[in-house]
Amino acid sequence: MSRWRIFAVFSVKRVYFSVFFLLLFGCLVADVSFGANPGSSSSLPSSSSVISGSAVAVKAPSSALRVLLVGAEAALDPALATDLQSLSIIENLFDSMLRYDYLARPVRLQANTLLAMPEISEEGRRYVMKIKPGIYFAPDPAFHGQRRELTAQDYVYSLTRLLDPALASPWRFLVADKLVGTEALQFAPPTHSLRSSWRADLPVAGIVALDRYTLQLRLKQADPNFLFQLAMPATSAVAREVVEAYPGESGNHPVGTGPFRMGQWQRSFKMELLANPAYHGRFSSVLGVNKQAASPGDLALAAHLQGKKLPLVDRVEVTIVEELQSRVLGLMRGDVDYLEQVPPSLSGMLLTSGQQGKRQLKPEFTRKGMQLALFSPMQTYYLWMNMNDPVVGGYSPDKIALRRAIALSYDRGEDIRLQEQGLALPAQSPLPPDVLGYDPDYRSPVQFNVPLANALLDKFGYVMHDGYRTMPDGQALQLVMHTLASAAGRLRDEVWRNSLKSVGIQVTFKSETKNDMLKAARLGKVQMAEANWVADYPDGDNFFQLLYGPNSGGPNYAHFNLPAYNALYEESRLLADSPERQRHYHAMEQLIHGYNPWVLLVHPLSADVWHPWLKNYKRHPVEFTAWRYLEVAPHTVP
Repeated sequence: MSRWRIFAVFSVKRVYFSVFFLLLFGCLVADVSFGANPGSSSSLPSSSSVISGSAVAVKAPSSALRVLLVGAEAALDPALATDLQSLSIIENLFDSMLRYDYLARPVRLQANTLLAMPEISEEGRRYVMKIKPGIYFAPDPAFHGQRRELTAQDYVYSLTRLLDPALASPWRFLVADKLVGTEALQFAPPTHSLRSSWRADLPVAGIVALDRYTLQLRLKQADPNFLFQLAMPATSAVAREVVEAYPGESGNHPVGTGPFRMGQWQRSFKMELLANPAYHGRFSSVLGVNKQAASPGDLALAAHLQGKKLPLVDRVEVTIVEELQSRVLGLMRGDVDYLEQVPPSLSGMLLTSGQQGKRQLKPEFTRKGMQLALFSPMQTYYLWMNMNDPVVGGYSPDKIALRRAIALSYDRGEDIRLQEQGLALPAQSPLPPDVLGYDPDYRSPVQFNVPLANALLDKFGYVMHDGYRTMPDGQALQLVMHTLASAAGRLRDEVWRNSLKSVGIQVTFKSETKNDMLKAARLGKVQMAEANWVADYPDGDNFFQLLYGPNSGGPNYAHFNLPAYNALYEESRLLADSPERQRHYHAMEQLIHGYNPWVLLVHPLSADVWHPWLKNYKRHPVEFTAWRYLEVAPHTVP
């Protein structure tokens, strides 16, 4: 899942040619040196995940959860949303077939709208799902006053809709050429228009409702990650009546079967999610029955929540807060109940360094009963460069040299010290820690090295003239980086201005809204920009697909399309986590470093802080929010 940075089959043997190319390329440049509260009266358990201590005084019974999002939402359509803000809302309004156990670590899938986990047969190619009867969509005029039950046909429609060429879903890859029958469909070129003559009842052999409550999916080949993908917001159920009632506007009329329904909505400012009284879900965790390998706090939390009807609050009040300081001040004033990923540049407002440099809350906040958790999200920050761009794109040695020099000019260590305030790890590959396939011993061959970058540019004809370089043909070398208009974005601009100046490259910055940038990036109209990806599922496949050629126009913003990489990725998708797949991953990493469509930046460490009246809080590695599980004790803001 992409979030713009808010500050913004093929044998491994065939890789030998690419490795040889990389070695040859290396030879070309080898001649240059390169306040605690008193005891609580609450019956809620106390643990590292659950705050103990009651509020100072009761103002009024309230079960409103107050949260913030760091950027404006886009279309609230599961088939279209890729940004963190929209997905955070969508997972609370809509239902995927599977979800993650809130407390289980390592992560574990469980049935959501299904009676049980899917029945898998035919060597992993056939999945049969039984939908729970009695699940209903939130009321909407599109249903003409009738209660609308969720059926297997809704998932048929929702999955088939991802193939609509006019919709141009960035999640099309989840079904296209994967499910039987999709390869036979003729797709028109994407128009990026939401109005379409697409036949919603177009039959697909691999996506079939066997009866009202039974869905059958047939894969062309076994996919070890397919169950994970059935837990993604993109595969949630939408109602055909709603999509057709609001042509091209269904993302402005989100209607699902999730734990909340949309209340008041002031776009890009605030929204109110109201508890869905008809929601089917009750809390269930494997920790409720299997008490091994869990902390006492998590066991107490599981015991407290087990069997409770969800959600546990009446409403969620969501406010959009883009400016970094406003987020921190909002938490300190008690305007929001928790803050995830405290902005590193402002972490000194809340945190201090304890023993051995470990970050901890300042004493004035611990005295108030606030708590801190340091969390490593499955997230990678990177700078991508458009491989179709006439300046930075292309696969010739001179273009590779330019992108390599840009990568060599970036100092991860300094960025982590100054911008991230130590709350990050250097990214050596696209894979963050805790994702299947992550190798903690792997090191990128492309490290900060300004002398090497300058030597490389000299070697390939990027001549210095009046302090800045020209292109090999003598024209001025001028880069344009797209950024988001914010104080944090301006800080990032300075990082890149200084980095590129050190190698004689001039850059200008173009600020625009997130939605406009996303649209332009998918159309190939952005030269370069920072972005980051949060895991949709905890497997390396979810990150390597970001550079898979057929995903251009979707999550592959770099429009990288290298046959050797594509073939390796296609092979790796069929492999379980194993030494053989690890070899494929390392080969793909070498191709990424060789061609440099990305500059790998950092993996953030998230400092999450919450108030004592917030109960049941525990960050999940994959799911975007925990809103359905949280409780808010009566309190007054100190």
